Amino acid sequence: MNMDQAVQTFIHECRELLDAMEACLLAMTGSDADPDAVNAVFRAAHTIKGSAGLFGFDRIVQFTHVMESVLDRVRDGTLPLDGELVALLLSCADHSKGQIDAVDAGDLDTDDALEAEGAPLARRLQRLLDGPNAQGHAPAHAQAHAQAHARPPAASHHLPALPPLVEATAVPGSATAESEHWHISLRFGPDVLRHGMDPAAFLRYLGKLGRIEAIVTLTDALPAFDRFDAETCYLGFEIAFSSATADKAAIEAAFEFVLGECRLRIVPPRSRLADYLALINEWPGESALLGEMLVRCGTLTEHELALGLQTQREQEPEKPIGAVLVEQGAVAPVLVEAALGKQKQVREARAQEKQSVRVDADKLDRLIDLVGELIIAVASSNLLARRTRNVELQESNATLASLVQEVRDSALQLRMVKIGGTFSRFQRVVHDVSRELGKDIALVVSGEDTELDKTVVELIGDPLTHLVRNAVDHGIEPSEKRAALGKPVRGTVSLNAFHDSGSIVIEVSDDGGGLPRERILAKAVERGLVEPGRVLSDSEVFQMIFEPGFSTAEQVTNLSGRGVGMDVVKRNITALRGSVDVASCPGEGTTVTVRLPLTLAIIDGFQVGVGRSVFVIPLEMVDECVAYTAEAGHEYTDLRGHVLPFIRLRELFDLGGEPAVRQNIVVVKHGSHKFGLVVDQLLGEVQTVIKPLSRMFAHVKGISGSSILGSGEVALILDVPALLEQTHGGRPVELASSF
Repeated sequence: MNMDQAVQTFIHECRELLDAMEACLLAMTGSDADPDAVNAVFRAAHTIKGSAGLFGFDRIVQFTHVMESVLDRVRDGTLPLDGELVALLLSCADHSKGQIDAVDAGDLDTDDALEAEGAPLARRLQRLLDGPNAQGHAPAHAQAHAQAHARPPAASHHLPALPPLVEATAVPGSATAESEHWHISLRFGPDVLRHGMDPAAFLRYLGKLGRIEAIVTLTDALPAFDRFDAETCYLGFEIAFSSATADKAAIEAAFEFVLGECRLRIVPPRSRLADYLALINEWPGESALLGEMLVRCGTLTEHELALGLQTQREQEPEKPIGAVLVEQGAVAPVLVEAALGKQKQVREARAQEKQSVRVDADKLDRLIDLVGELIIAVASSNLLARRTRNVELQESNATLASLVQEVRDSALQLRMVKIGGTFSRFQRVVHDVSRELGKDIALVVSGEDTELDKTVVELIGDPLTHLVRNAVDHGIEPSEKRAALGKPVRGTVSLNAFHDSGSIVIEVSDDGGGLPRERILAKAVERGLVEPGRVLSDSEVFQMIFEPGFSTAEQVTNLSGRGVGMDVVKRNITALRGSVDVASCPGEGTTVTVRLPLTLAIIDGFQVGVGRSVFVIPLEMVDECVAYTAEAGHEYTDLRGHVLPFIRLRELFDLGGEPAVRQNIVVVKHGSHKFGLVVDQLLGEVQTVIKPLSRMFAHVKGISGSSILGSGEVALILDVPALLEQTHGGRPVELASSF
């Protein structure tokens, strides 16, 4: 790997670490913060600092060093974690992202504006370190750094004494698994002090995981006085350790930052062997790799496995890894034998192992395009087969069409991704906006595993961001008002996703005060959007918030009040062949429901004919077909005792010509609403490749795209949600809502 590739790897890994750091920080809630999350944030900062040092990115090293020092204070409990500190650390993570972006652009060392932006953050971090408790509780690595660079007085040449952990006594028993304590054999490398590490600090941290029952300091490596170097570590330790919760990996993690500079051997207590054997025997068969099995069961650590594999590769490539691990003392022979037996069972049970490969998104898009063209070609072939009236040819084409449909479904499945990745970004949005507004708000997410087309996921991000920000700004009341109303002080914004009738539904809800119906209506009348005195339903009133420039805010803020945004939200959702509805209850909150198609490329459709024109209705919206029986002049019919409003496509699109003698009504549904489409002919189901309309026809309402028929003619795809909105002033929506 050349230097450019190494730097790109560094950039990629740092961005992943910073994303993970942000997720952990957002999950922290003051004193209830998970210690594992705090450790994860600390490790991320430490890793970024160390990696940046390898490449000479001094600005990153200097900034992350201060951040790491603060996190170390949080980790050892000497610095309380509150909302202000979480917000500060999030800002620091943002600055670190900016530094990584500057590395990617090649101008880290010359971007003085970025440096000036980070200086106030560094000063705020330093003030935390210089607080009243800083003197007696300096971070472990800061102590080590000071100790490594401060020589002892000339009159004294003794090594620093061990901290008062326990009285140094002989470790009872031998270094075997027969003891009821963990036995830790530790020998530090000679350069750990020079690299800013303090051996005593690691032992002190180990004491937080359990109890150090006994410890012996190994001084056999001490040189003669005249060859003694105060900056060289000559110490080793034999430790008897007990813990009710720590496992082997957790104990090793206490020495995480010196694993490459020490010799470490951890022997479990006798009672652990039976537990390890039980875990191996209960192995679910996810993998047949011996090392992974031992690591997952807890008897081996990742570091021990890596050392064993390195030894096997460099010294004894023919020797089984199990034998190498036993020789190194990393695992007991009986556990290796049990794992080998389980390995054999797993391999026999899984003769063929599933594999996955990464595929470039452009290649998937090209595949979908080709499948679409294949569908059009099959439709043309079927048409020719019917004209020839050759039964065998028709059967062959039917088989081909079935196979093409399976290929289509499989190809579309490849582009399906979970919406959880989009939802996760809103944790930061809610955190930042609520702090800016001085509100206490939590985000509750559900349905993260719901899948939809990657194109839809990419395009829905911005509209959802605006809806979430709107819920935080307008929906949730201030804490004082919520307390006065008897509501929980902490407000809640909810994101939920689920599949429904071939579509994906995304709900953005809040438990705030609800929309001010009368104020919205008054504003609509004032702007001339509604005639004075006209009676509107709640749904019609709430739809007014999507009008361009519409706002009821009494003052303009950085977040809202200008009437810009909600109209863009609806326009973007409509461009995805989707719809957006609003439901609100005074004092209880508001729910915005976004309904989108699962895919934008290929759909199952239902063809209908009106005169010489052919239209396609998305099949998932078709409920049933009935004969046209309406009375003359009426825009509705009786459907089994219920009123069904309908739309005459001939009149809507001004097609001209005389209606067919026997017309039909296609009953369509969208969400909870139903209405009918009056057509001349029912042409049946068809796979439809969606072709977008050109900009010239972008203003056409009720049409979402086009499709090429097997005959080469063009069929228009109906936009059912748009038909509901524009026809008869939206009345079909209200009439149909009674179903």
